[in-house]
Amino acid sequence: MNASLSRPADHALPAGHRADAAAAEARMSAWVAELRGRPPVPCAVAHPCDEASLSGALDAAEAGLIIPLLIGPEARIQKLADTLGRSLAGISLIAAPHSHAAAAMAASLAALGQAHALMKGSLHTDELMQAVLAEPGLRTERRMSHIFRLDVPAYPKPLLVTDAAINIAPDLLTKADILRNAIDLAHALGVACPKVAILSAVETVTPRIPSTLDAAALCKMADRGQISGALLDGPLAFDNAISADASRIKGIQSTVAGDADILLVPDLEAGNMLAKQLDYLAGAASCGVVLGARVPIALTSRADTAASRVASAALAALVGRRP
Repeated sequence: MNASLSRPADHALPAGHRADAAAAEARMSAWVAELRGRPPVPCAVAHPCDEASLSGALDAAEAGLIIPLLIGPEARIQKLADTLGRSLAGISLIAAPHSHAAAAMAASLAALGQAHALMKGSLHTDELMQAVLAEPGLRTERRMSHIFRLDVPAYPKPLLVTDAAINIAPDLLTKADILRNAIDLAHALGVACPKVAILSAVETVTPRIPSTLDAAALCKMADRGQISGALLDGPLAFDNAISADASRIKGIQSTVAGDADILLVPDLEAGNMLAKQLDYLAGAASCGVVLGARVPIALTSRADTAASRVASAALAALVGRRP
C-alpha cells in the first residue's frame, strides 16, 4: 500500500507547466478555504514524529479543519515542535511508545468515537491500515479504498481517481465497493450525481481484457440498483473519459464520456501510474482519503506539499463531520 503522491517541486516540471501547476495548487487551496468556518473534527494523528507529519497536522488545525490528537512519544513530539518553532499549547498529546502502539491507540480512539477521523504520521501506511483492520469497532461491510482528489490544470473540475493506493488487483465485488466509496466522497464534495468513467484500454467489451467485463458488469449492477447515486459508463479508454472530442470522434454516445467526475481504474498499478502522471507531467495538485472504515483516514507523505497535507485533512474532516 502506497499513497505517497504529491505535486513535484517546480524545477521538476517543464518550464511551460510551472504556471499551470501553481494555478492547480491555487484551485485546491481555494477549495480548502471554502471549508473553513465549519466545525473542526477531532482527528487522531498517529505518530507525527517528523517535520512533514507534525507540520501537516498543526497546519490543518490552524486552518480550523481538525482538532488534532497527537499520539506518540510525548517528549519526542514536543522536542520536534520546539525545533520547528511550533506551539503545542492547547493540543492533546497522548503517550504511545512507538509507531505500532500509536496506530493501535489512534484506531481505538476512533472506535470509541473520540476521534472522527484518522491521519497518518511518520509511520508506514501498512502499520496504520493494519491497526484499523484489527479494530472491530472500525469495520464496515465495505472494503476500504483510497480516493485521490486531483485538480488538473487541463481539466475544468476536480477528478477523483480510485483506487491507486490500497487494493492491488480488485475483483468485481471489490470494485463495486471502491466505486461506492468514491460516490460517497463525490456527494460529500457537493456533486449530487457524479459521472463515473470505468477505465480500460478500450471502449468495447471483450473477454480478452477482463477489466472490460468488470466495467460492463458494474454498469449493469447500477441498472439493477446495486450501485446508486451516480451515472456509470464503461469500459471507456482514458481519452474518452476526459475528452468530449475524443468520444465524439469515436462515435461514443454517453453522458459520462468527456465529462467524468470519477475515474475507476482497473487495478492499483494503472491507478498509481495515472495519478503520478497527472502530478508529475500535468502539474496536478492532489490530496487523498481512505473510506470504507467507520472513520475517514487521511494518508499523507513526507513528499507532499504543505497544501496537499492540509487538503487531505480537509477531505477527512469533510467526511468525518457527516452523519
